Amino acid sequence: MIFTPTTQPLHLAILVLSDSNMLAFAAAIDSLRAANRVSRKKLFTWSIHSSQGQSVELTSGLSIAAEPLPGSLANQALLIVAGFNLKKHATRQLLRQINKLAPSAIGLGGVDAGGLVLARTGLLKGHRATTQWEDLEEMLSNYPDIDVVPDRFVISGRIFTCGGASACIDMMLHLIASRCGQDISERVAAAFTYDTARPGGDPQSLVSIARLQKYAPKLARAISEMESHLEESLTISDIAATVGLSTRRLEMLFQSVIGRPPASYYRQLRLAEAHRMALDTALPLQDIAVRCGFNSQSAFSRAFTAQYGSPPSALRNANTGLRVGLTS
Repeated sequence: MIFTPTTQPLHLAILVLSDSNMLAFAAAIDSLRAANRVSRKKLFTWSIHSSQGQSVELTSGLSIAAEPLPGSLANQALLIVAGFNLKKHATRQLLRQINKLAPSAIGLGGVDAGGLVLARTGLLKGHRATTQWEDLEEMLSNYPDIDVVPDRFVISGRIFTCGGASACIDMMLHLIASRCGQDISERVAAAFTYDTARPGGDPQSLVSIARLQKYAPKLARAISEMESHLEESLTISDIAATVGLSTRRLEMLFQSVIGRPPASYYRQLRLAEAHRMALDTALPLQDIAVRCGFNSQSAFSRAFTAQYGSPPSALRNANTGLRVGLTS
């Protein structure tokens, strides 16, 4: 078990697929580097791999050098970092390579969509696991023999999986604390100015409706109602009545499962859609406000700024400038 106290250094063979998120990749590497720095010991070592040793291009456009996968992972853990275009990058040949290496590894991990890559190998059968929230539906629908959860990170035997970049930091801080002590972990978090490391059981920012339908079907239906009524914003009592619950019971369900009140979650959904539309469409901001259930431009701007740190006009202007720069 790699999540147990030890004085022995741990080596991670990090398999990076093209179209991975640089922040997720860095979250894993820099957490280990920082642990070595603050402890002044070589607690962790690592190597970067691709299927055939080819360079890996990240979503930022940056390329990183990589080595071929080794023939064995004795006394090493394999950590898979993946992002987009898995159909292209998680080839049958690569899945066979992972399966061949797995028996010799002391641990198998997945970051971002790395959990879904592990699911495709069949190595997660009978395990509890997670992946980046956009891939949770696919993982849940296609792999019924995996206990798929929307948690930030999950440890199941020698398997460890997490969602995106911030969830990876949480997982790595937990790994450091488990092996090297809480003091080292806290000093790494301080070095990153990472104020609050969240436990693995905390949910990712959005939830899997298919997962909720199994153990909280009325909550799943309530969320579906919210998603279907972003423009004509419903009251929480209306939603509760539609799904056959009292308002108080619905509020309790949201708080216990999602970790926030239903009104707060509903607003997050509307703002997330507004954020997408501000970036991906040319609609006037006033129209976006209406389509996302805000009855005034000023109320929309205040809520958007509170959620994202800047008004929608600033986000759109910055994105327009970036697009001009990329196309000029």
